[in-house]
Amino acid sequence: AADATFEPRRLGPVAALTSRTPGVRDDAALLYLHGGGYVLGGPREYRGLTAEIGRSAGLQVLAIDYRLAPEHPFPAAVDDAVAAYRALLDEGLSPSRIVLAGDSAGGGLAVAMQVAARDAGLPVPAGAVAISPWADLSCSGGSMTSKAAEDPSVTRDGLLRLAGHYLRGTSPGHPLASPVHADLTGLPPLLIQVGSAEILLDDSTRLAAAAAAAGVRVRLDAWPDMVHVWHFFAFLLPEARDAIRQAGDFLRTCLAPGPAA
Repeated sequence: AADATFEPRRLGPVAALTSRTPGVRDDAALLYLHGGGYVLGGPREYRGLTAEIGRSAGLQVLAIDYRLAPEHPFPAAVDDAVAAYRALLDEGLSPSRIVLAGDSAGGGLAVAMQVAARDAGLPVPAGAVAISPWADLSCSGGSMTSKAAEDPSVTRDGLLRLAGHYLRGTSPGHPLASPVHADLTGLPPLLIQVGSAEILLDDSTRLAAAAAAAGVRVRLDAWPDMVHVWHFFAFLLPEARDAIRQAGDFLRTCLAPGPAA
């Protein structure tokens, strides 16, 4: 949108792109983790989507440029996400003023990053949204085959190739690579949005089950007939605009009100 502004910055050792739309809060932040199978993409390619999610949530967005495979395999992406989050805390931003969002691989990374941060002794953020998350790098969910004929953009073979570049010998069952296998105890509220026409549908249902079993307040929204990260098509699809609005509303409810801490 013409009223969105973007500014490069750094969060500790990690490059990031800040996006703002009119009226967003500067005393809180949305940390965004882009998709691309841990191999592709960056904050510039996602700036239209991140700006609109930020507009909906009323927040500035910090989209990080985490290192990509194959040059930087697991756990580089997790390490960079934790480092960026730690930098926000070191700047004095309260964890109650930080929320996360991510799509596809970035959706899984948003959950894995919280597990790693918790295990490192850091306070967890206020909440997170995972859009069409890739949360099982073994690609073993039943929807990998049951939804294959419906999914127009993602294939199991393609995902497995990306996983091979990222894992480089690490087991796909590692909880920080595939957070469906992680202990999610202590994580903040989580919204998962997924389309019914995705081979990654079962990644979302299994991630929601793991969160619920760990006592996390989790909401799973499965959108009929929607495809992988349909939010990208907000210029065309009312369902995409509605999903972005609902994600923003959820993030608003997670944040602490009032002046900066």
